[in-house]
Amino acid sequence: MNQAPPTGVLRERSTTTTSVAAGLSPDIDELARRLTRETEGEVMFDAASRGRYATDASIYQIMPLGVFVPTTQRDVALAIDIARDAGAPLLPRGGGTSQCGQTTGPALVMDNTKYLRKVLAFDKEAATVEVEPGIVLDHLNAYLKPHGLWYPVDVSTSAQATLGGMAGNNSCGSRSIAYGNMVHNVLGADTWLADGTELSLGPLAGLGSRERAIADFVKGLAESLAPEIDTHWPRVMRRVAGYNLDIFHPVSERPYTDDGSVNLAHLLIGSEGTLAVTRSLRLKLSPLPRAKVLGVVNFPTFHKAMDSAQHIVKLGPSAVELVDRTMIELSRANPAFRPVIESALIGEPEAILLVEFSGDDKAALLRQLAALVELMGDLGLPGSVVEMPDDGPQKALWEVRKAGLNIMMSLKGDGKPVSFIEDCAVSLVHLAEYTDRLTEVFAKYGSRGTWYAHASVGTLHVRPILDMRRDGAAKMRAIAEEASELVRKYKGAFSGEHGDGLCRGEWIEWQFGPKINQAFRAIKQHLDPANRMNPGKIIDPPKMDDSTLFRFPPSYKTITLKPVFDWSAWDVQNDPVTETTTAPGSGGDTTGGFAKAVEMCNNNGHCRKFDAGTMCPSYRVTRDEQHLTRGRANTLRLAVSGQLGPDALTGDDVKAALDLCVGCKGCRRDCPTGVDMAKMKFEVQAQRRKRFGVSLKDRLIAHLPDYAGLASRLPWLFNLRDTIPGLAALSEKVLGLSARRSLPKWRGDTFWRNARSLRLASRDEVLAADKGVVLFVDTFNGFLESENAIAAVRVLQAAGYAVHAAKGQGGDNLCCGRTYLAAGMAEEGRAKAGALLDAMLPFAKKGIAIVGLEPSCLLSLRDETLVMGFGDAARVVSAQALLFEEFLVRESAAGRFAPKLRPAARPIKVHGHCHQKAFAAVQPVMDILKLIPEAKPELIESSCCGMAGSFGYEAAHYDVSMKMAELSLLPAVRAAPDALIVADGTSCRHQIADGAGREALHVARVLADHLVDRGDVR
Repeated sequence: MNQAPPTGVLRERSTTTTSVAAGLSPDIDELARRLTRETEGEVMFDAASRGRYATDASIYQIMPLGVFVPTTQRDVALAIDIARDAGAPLLPRGGGTSQCGQTTGPALVMDNTKYLRKVLAFDKEAATVEVEPGIVLDHLNAYLKPHGLWYPVDVSTSAQATLGGMAGNNSCGSRSIAYGNMVHNVLGADTWLADGTELSLGPLAGLGSRERAIADFVKGLAESLAPEIDTHWPRVMRRVAGYNLDIFHPVSERPYTDDGSVNLAHLLIGSEGTLAVTRSLRLKLSPLPRAKVLGVVNFPTFHKAMDSAQHIVKLGPSAVELVDRTMIELSRANPAFRPVIESALIGEPEAILLVEFSGDDKAALLRQLAALVELMGDLGLPGSVVEMPDDGPQKALWEVRKAGLNIMMSLKGDGKPVSFIEDCAVSLVHLAEYTDRLTEVFAKYGSRGTWYAHASVGTLHVRPILDMRRDGAAKMRAIAEEASELVRKYKGAFSGEHGDGLCRGEWIEWQFGPKINQAFRAIKQHLDPANRMNPGKIIDPPKMDDSTLFRFPPSYKTITLKPVFDWSAWDVQNDPVTETTTAPGSGGDTTGGFAKAVEMCNNNGHCRKFDAGTMCPSYRVTRDEQHLTRGRANTLRLAVSGQLGPDALTGDDVKAALDLCVGCKGCRRDCPTGVDMAKMKFEVQAQRRKRFGVSLKDRLIAHLPDYAGLASRLPWLFNLRDTIPGLAALSEKVLGLSARRSLPKWRGDTFWRNARSLRLASRDEVLAADKGVVLFVDTFNGFLESENAIAAVRVLQAAGYAVHAAKGQGGDNLCCGRTYLAAGMAEEGRAKAGALLDAMLPFAKKGIAIVGLEPSCLLSLRDETLVMGFGDAARVVSAQALLFEEFLVRESAAGRFAPKLRPAARPIKVHGHCHQKAFAAVQPVMDILKLIPEAKPELIESSCCGMAGSFGYEAAHYDVSMKMAELSLLPAVRAAPDALIVADGTSCRHQIADGAGREALHVARVLADHLVDRGDVR
């Protein structure tokens, strides 16, 4: 059983909540009470939780009645019964990444992704699998890969898309030309109707009596409307609008089944949760191709690319995907994607087509690739193909293509590429002409579109840039009407892949005519007579331009806020044609750009992924929307727009959402739209400090750099907490520091006390040196792990560098200020950062590298200090700030670093600090370790270690911290008992020591230990 909802929470309402589900008057209080009392699921009816589920990746926002996260299928059945009794509509939801508003609505949202994600049955010989609806496509394919099978509906959101959501949308993917859509790969579905009736849907021959009655009803409709279907049904392969009435009268390019039989489960595919709740899906699998080759065709004009697609598909590719000029340039602007996209280019093409061939015979595929090269020569484009026969480059380029939509959404300013006609599908012979005409339509209304996606099947995703807060709705309507005429002219489909939802629902009758639309209504009434399943989708949808349903309606306002950090780079507007932006600070944001930075989250859900990368460690262990970059961004957006009440930015809802954010900065790099939640948390912490002050624990941790010198003189006193029984428990009670966690050990033999024996260069000497370097010795490596700084000096000196360890005025130790920023003490943090900049500026102006050892400290010079009001000084220092390994790799490439090193005697495993990953600084660690003879360093694929500064030391966070570490890091360390573990982060090393009982070393120590002439390296 669950705890009862807090008093008063059930009475929170939104005017939007009741505007769509006409005719329903649910008893929401009773709904919440019964769900809490009778199920084991998670029940959330507070405003913040509902707000986090009010949006998807579309332009719409509708507050749900409440959110229910079932733990078992029994919970789902109970929730359906309880909702029925309360008269509440239902909205089953997967990853919440729909682009048309399918997963927003005034209903009880059921999130299946946290618990209902099991593989229920698998038959390798029959190549079938049965799954629960919440399982993610990538996770299913990871399960299938060892068996040589996969589920081939490979949508670009495969890292977060659930099979239940894909069934609801009738998803397609890049390789649908070879494998078909979702509907072609579903064998059966077990479901519940809104009244609790259980159905098992599949081939007609095996249906039960209730299911057979449904089939007969639908068959009767199809037979009576056969002439209408022949006249109005789109013949193109991509058509996902309405219901699949044509299973009994198929007219599409690709049959639903290989043998022409009818499968009633196909009626539900693409129904967007409007007919039933999915219990499980039975899926048809395909052999995993043993080989793939890729040809990237570069085109001088966009029209030529479109016109060539019809010829390229005749070569039998498994995919033909478009990336246009705008997408190329946006990819180049992303540091993670730039080298990948440039490897695919020949000159400056206006568009490229990614043409993939897959199968079991690599030699045969290479012949197909050669045929592509020959074809392009015949089409007048010799030398236009970049051949990629190897898996690595192919995978990297496909990742860029898969991120296409999100890259496109990274445009700053209120104008955004808007989804409403991005799914139109036309035959390939008309593709070039259609795209030309639609481009003219965009220009007519002062906009332009970025094109990408499925050239193989005539479905090109295009989104004109519109400002929905101003005149975007009117332009959207006008463009849609002209686009519809083009679709009709070229006999295409208005809805080709992403579904109908709120933005295309009103076009269903336009596409199919009134008689077929009435048949759709009859199907809905037959299966859901009370209209309780996701009302307002497919049947009786609202107008696409109903501004009351927009996430950013014309009435959208933000609070007035004086931010601590400089967010002006986001406070801009853009030109929808040129995509150029106005000057920073000119966008009219009442929060100085903070709100617009938050609003960069377009809810694409990329932060829900579990693959390689860092984002989002707290979600990976909780699977809670609240503890997800997207969930946090939505909470912040609701707060800054006043939708959570006054003072919400510094209130409990925002505090709770940010509580498990470890500041890893994974989102800074991994999020395609660049949402930097770590920096946003710093801003919120600073605003909270103004309102509530700073706790004793936070103050104690913040001031650590200030009392480090004293602690090093009295280490026995400062270490008593971990030596006297009972003091650890007392520290947990008084300060909230976990008794289960050891604290860093203070020591007397600090780096600074060893400085005289290190032959360090003076300030003047390093300024005059031919090979000078300034070492930024942070608090942790200066006072707690001094062996790292000492080792760094030895390595640099062995290579002939004059090393100067910088100090502040009066001999003060330098600090980046990060401990203060984490506590919300922004002014104190700024003072520390300012002193650091003052000390480093003279060297930076001379072009002398500023080298740091602790990633979070050094990289602050390339991040936070740039938005703290220091101007040119911060930029000059930032340009010279390098991590130890980055500096050595640079110098090695220039021939200035070539130390004599002994061969490696042990395997080497490397764990990258989160900030190293965020700033692409992990590879330098690997590269510099490879200078050690016979060394073959291997990277541990891991997210955050879970320590994250003080986070892992806190009693409230200890369990979450350890769960983060146990996801991959600690198991990998335990699995390599003979390996040398390398970790540059002090927190990472501490976590490895506490969790695995192993000592991890900074890369500086590893290099020093391998010097032929080691000297006195401790």
